[in-house]
Amino acid sequence: MKNTIDRYLGHFLVALMMLMTLDVLWGVFTRYAMGSQADWSEELARFLLIWIGILGGAYAAGQHMHLSIDLLMPKLSGNGKRKLFIFINLLIMVFALLVMVIGGLRLIYITQVLGQLSASLRIPMAVVYSVLPLSGLLVIYYKIYDLRHYVELETEI
Repeated sequence: MKNTIDRYLGHFLVALMMLMTLDVLWGVFTRYAMGSQADWSEELARFLLIWIGILGGAYAAGQHMHLSIDLLMPKLSGNGKRKLFIFINLLIMVFALLVMVIGGLRLIYITQVLGQLSASLRIPMAVVYSVLPLSGLLVIYYKIYDLRHYVELETEI
C-alpha cells in the first residue's frame, strides 16, 4: 500500500508543480505582453506553493528525504539506537496529530463557519487549508509504516 500512496502522491505533486509553472508563466505573460497581470494568477501560485510545500514535506518524510540533525544516533549503538529511533518517530507522530491533523481540522472548521473566501479566486479557504490534516495523516501513516517495518525486520537504522 505504501508504494501505491507514494506513486499517487508523487504524481499529484508533479501535476501541482506543472500547474504552478503554467500559472506563473501565464502571470508573467499577461504582465509583460498585456500590461496587467491576471488577478487570480498570483493567488493561485501562492495556494499551489502551499500545497506543494506541505504535501512535499509529507512525501519527503515517507521517502526518508527530510532534513534531520544526526547528532545522537551515531554515538549510540544497539538498543540505544533503537529506542531513539522509536522515540523520534513517536514524537513526529504526536506533532503531526496535534498540530497538523487536529489543528488543521480546527482551522478548516473556523474558516468554513466564517465563510472565508480567497480574494481573487473566491474559493473557500477551508479548501486551501485542507492540505494540513491530509499531510498530517500521511506523515502519521509513513511513521507507523517505518516503525512496523523496523520492528518486524529489525533492520539497521
